[in-house]
Amino acid sequence: MEWADQAIVLRVGHFRESDLWLRLLCRKHGLLTLFAFGGSRSRRRFCGCLDVFNTLQCRVRVSGRGGFLNLEEAVLLAGPQGLRQQWGRMGVAANCLRFIEALGISEDGAAEAFALTENLRTVLENAGQLPALLPLFFRLRLAGSQGFAPLLGQCGLCGGSLGSRALFVVDEGQMRCATCRAAQPVQSGRYGIEISPAALDLLRHVQQESPSGWPGTEPEPADRRACARLIDGFVQYHLGLSWENGFFRRV
Repeated sequence: MEWADQAIVLRVGHFRESDLWLRLLCRKHGLLTLFAFGGSRSRRRFCGCLDVFNTLQCRVRVSGRGGFLNLEEAVLLAGPQGLRQQWGRMGVAANCLRFIEALGISEDGAAEAFALTENLRTVLENAGQLPALLPLFFRLRLAGSQGFAPLLGQCGLCGGSLGSRALFVVDEGQMRCATCRAAQPVQSGRYGIEISPAALDLLRHVQQESPSGWPGTEPEPADRRACARLIDGFVQYHLGLSWENGFFRRV
């Protein structure tokens, strides 16, 4: 059986002398591992296009017993131009691509994840200034596209507006307004993050927009720290992922 799809290359590895394995985010099929036999040598079938962050048109064959997927042919559709010479931005890209792998993308969420990742590449390639929290913003936005989104628009207990002394309760994944916070204090040993209206507005904007729509201006230092703690705490507690020493590990 064969099928065709567009895919973004997340990672490439070698096995044997001239063969490659690839982690691909496919527009229709989600996150997959494929094998490209002869991939490091064949110019006719792959045209030297099997590089990280490239978008490919792929023809894939399923093995006879369905044990693996073989990349039969790939054509380059798009890819970074000057980005590969900007090591700082490539580091940001690597962080985001590793998160896609660690999170896992199903067929149901593939199309939106694919569009977000292509938009991210455009931003990294062309934006004059990147938000300092861009990798964290990407985690929040991508997780939301896959159905894992903290409730930031209202109090999770009373449903009312949040006001000025709102608290994000990490294990609940939702906010508490000042009134509910006073009436039902967060018990000792649980993790709560106080966050300002300005920081909440920023995070809600990130949840709703693609990377190209995120503001380039930096929030106040206290708001930046609160946003980082909220996203990191949510990802660790609800997705079980922690970024350590250049990799995401399960916690």
